[in-house]
This record gives sequence, C-alpha cells and structure tokens, in this order.
Amino acid sequence: MPANAALRDYLLTRRSVGIAFLQEPGPTPDELTQILTIGTRVPDHGKIAPWRLVLIEGDDRAKAGEKLAEIAARKTPTLDDASLEIERNRFLPAPLTIGIISSPKAHPKVPEFEQLLSAGNVAFNIIHAAYALGYAASWITRWYAFDEEAATMLGAREGERFVGFVHIGTPTAVIEDRPRPDLADIVSKWTQA
Repeated sequence: MPANAALRDYLLTRRSVGIAFLQEPGPTPDELTQILTIGTRVPDHGKIAPWRLVLIEGDDRAKAGEKLAEIAARKTPTLDDASLEIERNRFLPAPLTIGIISSPKAHPKVPEFEQLLSAGNVAFNIIHAAYALGYAASWITRWYAFDEEAATMLGAREGERFVGFVHIGTPTAVIEDRPRPDLADIVSKWTQA
C-alpha cells in the first residue's frame, strides 16, 4: 500500500472543536449517509455490529435538551436556572449530534469488552468522516451517558450504554493544538525477564 501523505498530515493535526464553536450548516442527507457509512467501518470481530447510532438534529436538539433539564431538575432539585439552561442547550448549537451506543451481543468468541472497544471506534471514525467532508466534530460523554433514565430517554435500550455523543457542524474558530504526551512517558518495549 503506498504512503498517503495527506492522511498522515491530517492525523498529525486533527483537533476536536468544542460544541460551542460548531454551527450551521451541518451535513446534508447524502453527507450524513457517508459519515455513517465511514463511521461504521470499524474492527468488528464476528461481524456482529455491537453498536447502534441515534441522530439528534433539527428541532429535536432543543426537545432532547428540555427532557435532560427535566431529569436533572428531578434528580437534583437544588439546580439553579443557569444550570438547567445548560442542560437545555446540551445539543446546541451544533446542527447534528450522533449518539453512539454500545449494544453488546452474546457471542462465544467476542467478549463484551471487545465489543465496547468497537463502539468506541465507531465514535472516532465518525469524527474522521466529519472532518473528511469539511466539518468539525467533538466527542462528548457527559452525565446523561451514564444515567439510566437519561440514556433511555435518548435511545439506549436495556443492556446498552452510550459511549459518547459526537457533535458535528461547521467550525467558527480555529482551535489551537493542545500539548500531547511525550512518547518517552507512555511507550515501553517489552523484553523477556
């Protein structure tokens, strides 16, 4: 396989863009199909597709946020109006959010942990696909991914859990790179003792 300098350069410079810096326009229906197709092209031992995707877009972004605020207010009655407004705006201003759900399947050769990793790969591939089409994205995992009532409201079924929410839109800012780990601190070589 020949070297791909453009892909290498992209991978060396890819940077998440926070949801506050994502605006309209979002992907067209055809672009969304491409994003979802690329996103689900991940390692999947056993070909069992142990993940599902939930799209939150259009007016449903505000409706989902309102439901989150209701759940948050019920679970934490001391939340003030500003905190509830944050919950109402969880899926704004980004024009599209894709919730990635780990949906494990019983399989004798594919442990649930491996299936969870496959779902995580879907989330990251969706980010790559969004950038490939000229958009920016951010992978967020907040309280509602782990709260059973909120996750169910957002589309998780029994035995499933969200691995995150990828917000996609047109970037309004160029985000500077953040410090990356020094390879000497995180890479070791195995040697026989």
